[in-house]
Amino acid sequence: MRSWGSLSFLFGPLVAFVAVGLLAVLLRWAFTPGRSLVARRPRAGAATEYGLLVPVVRPATVIQAEIVRSHLTSRGITATLAPATDGPAVLVWPRDLGLAREILRTDPPRSP
Repeated sequence: MRSWGSLSFLFGPLVAFVAVGLLAVLLRWAFTPGRSLVARRPRAGAATEYGLLVPVVRPATVIQAEIVRSHLTSRGITATLAPATDGPAVLVWPRDLGLAREILRTDPPRSP
């Protein structure tokens, strides 16, 4: 094997500096705030802050809201329960809003 001559004394420190530099870049990327791969804890918002979903009814308790949600779901309407800051809300898609209100007006859910 050939000798490197005068460059052989630089090889060890050069490899060490490159390794430390790569570790510094990797750790900076890993610990940069705001780019976490872990989902943040969900926060409750107002009933109007749930994207395209619109509130149909806002019952007083979560139990009543779940009864209304299951009643609408049994009638074929996609509904969800949202823990809004101003109380629980049952949300549906805008295209189902009229039908959901009609169902709740003509055939109200019964408590178990």
